[in-house]
Amino acid sequence: IVINLTGRGVAQQEKKSKSGSKSARAGLQFPVSRFARYLKKGRYAERVGAGAPVYMAAVLEYIIAELLELAGNAAKDQKKTRIMPRHIQFAIHQDEELRKFLGKVTIAQGGVIPNVHESLKKSGKSKKEAQQSQQY
Repeated sequence: IVINLTGRGVAQQEKKSKSGSKSARAGLQFPVSRFARYLKKGRYAERVGAGAPVYMAAVLEYIIAELLELAGNAAKDQKKTRIMPRHIQFAIHQDEELRKFLGKVTIAQGGVIPNVHESLKKSGKSKKEAQQSQQY
């Protein structure tokens, strides 16, 4: 509520109208109106509530922010200033929750996570012991 003083000295109250985008009112960066339009156009339900696109945008914004933070840390660890698809791949596979959510997703130019199976690693035996155990 804004109090406006007119020229006669009489105070009048004006109700402030809803200004700004839905994203700005929700305090989000992701486009709430676009999510609403896609939800309606996709015919996922007969009706779409006013809070559904806000909630959806907030959840996706949080997941992306978390992913970008971890990818940025991976890039910094490799002394890079830009986030590459490889860093996103590392971020997904280092975080347990993201791995559960995006584990089966293929990321273009992401490469593979370095992994050597335990059975292929060198054991503690020396060459002599290994040869003696194989000679029968």
